Amino acid sequence: MAKTWYPVIDYLNCSECGTCVIMCPNGVYDVEKAPSPVVRNPVACIEHCHGCGNRCPVGAITYVGEETGWMPPTGSQADEEPCCTCGREDVTKKKVVIDYLYLDLQSCDRCIGTDGVLDEVMMILTPSLKLAGCEVLYNKIEIKTEELARKYQFLSSPTIRANGIDICRTVAENKCGCCSEISESDVDCRVFEYNGETYEVPPKEMLAEAILRIVFGLSERSCTCINYELPENLKTFFRGKKNTECSCGGNCC
Repeated sequence: MAKTWYPVIDYLNCSECGTCVIMCPNGVYDVEKAPSPVVRNPVACIEHCHGCGNRCPVGAITYVGEETGWMPPTGSQADEEPCCTCGREDVTKKKVVIDYLYLDLQSCDRCIGTDGVLDEVMMILTPSLKLAGCEVLYNKIEIKTEELARKYQFLSSPTIRANGIDICRTVAENKCGCCSEISESDVDCRVFEYNGETYEVPPKEMLAEAILRIVFGLSERSCTCINYELPENLKTFFRGKKNTECSCGGNCC
């Protein structure tokens, strides 16, 4: 990382296409301000990286500390010189699929809150991803039964996946009063860990960062479908929910 190297935006020429924001893998730009390019974390920029500058269609990006003779290409070199994401599939040919999997959007504060935050994040990211040539699909999937849980390899609620990858590398949970009440049993639901803090409803910054890292290949892929088993916690939820929905208390089921 560099303290004397970072992008400078010529806002008079900037077309606010958002390409620089979504193409940067290092969190230099504020994704919440996209498509407007706001440099939030200049020290995260890689010294002598011209990734965003090479992709700017109007040549509105220069760099503090530039001594290499590089000039803004106004988009002409965008396909010739890769940025820090070199070696990966061209993002302009990608399909971005965001899946939101949850147990309940009627009573569970955690699922409802995360749903609202994810909606906001997708409203911000989708226009920029489309401008970068991506096809964006946003799905909401209610996991109503054990069969659906097994079909989607569901581990914890709520779950957010980008191109099939869980944005959380691990499953962390604590007791969920709402889902425990729904099922009349003790049930744990997911918590989100970010920058040393634990959240029952994730912050927008966390979701935006995690989604973009996966979309641009910056997160390690991990497969959870091998030897998948439905967690006992979810079995308890579905069993309890089934019993509460049955007028006989579950004796006929």
